[in-house]
Amino acid sequence: MMEIYFAILNFTLSGAIGLIGILTLRKVSTPNEVLFALLPLLFALHQFTEGFVWLGVGGHMEKRALELAAGIFIYYAQGLLPFLVPLAVWLIEKVAWRRRVLGVLTLLGLALAVYTMYGLSTVPSSVTVVNDTLFYNNPWTANIYDAIIYIITTCGSLMLSSSISIQLFGLLNLIGLTLIYLLRPYGFTSLWCLYAAAISGLLYFHFVERRIKFLQEIKRKKEEFSATLERELNSLDKKRSLFIKKVEGHE
Repeated sequence: MMEIYFAILNFTLSGAIGLIGILTLRKVSTPNEVLFALLPLLFALHQFTEGFVWLGVGGHMEKRALELAAGIFIYYAQGLLPFLVPLAVWLIEKVAWRRRVLGVLTLLGLALAVYTMYGLSTVPSSVTVVNDTLFYNNPWTANIYDAIIYIITTCGSLMLSSSISIQLFGLLNLIGLTLIYLLRPYGFTSLWCLYAAAISGLLYFHFVERRIKFLQEIKRKKEEFSATLERELNSLDKKRSLFIKKVEGHE
C-alpha cells in the first residue's frame, strides 16, 4: 500500500506542477524562452513517470512496464537535465559575460549528457526501495565526479542567471541537493527531482519579473520621450515668440 500512496503523491504533484507549467508557457514572448518555460512542465511529466515506477516496484504493473518507466525517469534525470538546464538559461540570458560562462557550462553539460546516456544504454540500471525512497542505481554514473559536474551544470547555471527568481531557484536546488546527498545519498536522483519539481513554480516568477522590467522600461522611455517633447515644444515656442517680436518690430 505504501507504493500506491507514493504513486498518488507523484501523480498529484505532477498535476499541480503541470498547471504551473502551462501558465508559464503562456508567458512566453520569444522563441528563446520556450525551452526555459517548458522546464516546469517537463518536471511535471517526470513526476508523472515516477508515479508508474512506484506502482511497478509495488507489483502493480508488469516488469516490462516498470523497466520502461524507470528508464525514462533515469534518462531524463541523469542524462538530459545537466544539458537542458544550462542551455535553457543560456538562451534567455542577456548579459554578455554571463552568456559566455553559461555557454561553457552548456558544452560541459552536453559532454556529461553524452557520457551518461552512453553508460545508461550499455550498463543495466536497477530501481529498488530503500527506506521508503526509490534508489536508482547504475554503476556507470555512481561516482563523485559525475555528481560534481552535474551540480555545477545544473545549479551553477541557474545561479549564474541575472534573474533573481532563477538565482533563487538555483540556490534552493543547491541546498536541497546538498542535504539529500548528506542525509539520503541513495535517494539523490529521486528525491532531488521531486524537490526540484515542487519548487519549479519559482520559474513562473521569472516571467513576472521580466514583465515588471518590461513595463518599467516602457515607463522610463515614455518619461524620456515626454521630457524630450516638452523641451522641443519649449524651444519651438521660444522661436515663435522671437519671430513674432521681430515681425512686430518691423511693423
